[in-house]
Amino acid sequence: MTGYRRGPTLALLVTTLLAFVVLGLRARPEGAAQEAHRAPVEKTVIAKKYAFDPPRIEVQQDDIVKITFKTDDIPHSFTIDKPYFIAKRATPGHPIVFEFRADQPGTFTYYCNITTDDSCREMRGELVVHAKR
Repeated sequence: MTGYRRGPTLALLVTTLLAFVVLGLRARPEGAAQEAHRAPVEKTVIAKKYAFDPPRIEVQQDDIVKITFKTDDIPHSFTIDKPYFIAKRATPGHPIVFEFRADQPGTFTYYCNITTDDSCREMRGELVVHAKR
C-alpha cells in the first residue's frame, strides 16, 4: 500500500504563497502609499441668492475632495449628476460636510435642485477635474 505524503506539498505551497506576498509588497510603487495618505482637498462652497461662491472648483484626478456646503439665506442644494451623483442640501445655520473621490476627469456642472424657488434653478457652478499627468 502506497502512502500519500501531504507534508512537503503543503510546505511548498505555503512557501510559494509567501514569496508572492513578499514580492507583491516590494513591487508596490512608492507613491501608492503616499497617495493613500494624502490629505483631502478642502473647499467651502456658499450658496446665496442666487449664486455659488466659488463658481468654479478645480482639483486633480483622484483627489479626495472635502466640501463644506453652507447657505445663509434659504435652503439650497449642491448637486452633480453623472458621474458623481451628489445631491446634498444645506439650510441656514446647518452646513453639510461631505467627501468624494474626483476619479473622473472633465468639467461637471453643479447646481441647486431646489424647486420651491424658481431662481434656484438658475444657480450653476463648475467642478473641473484635471486629468493625471
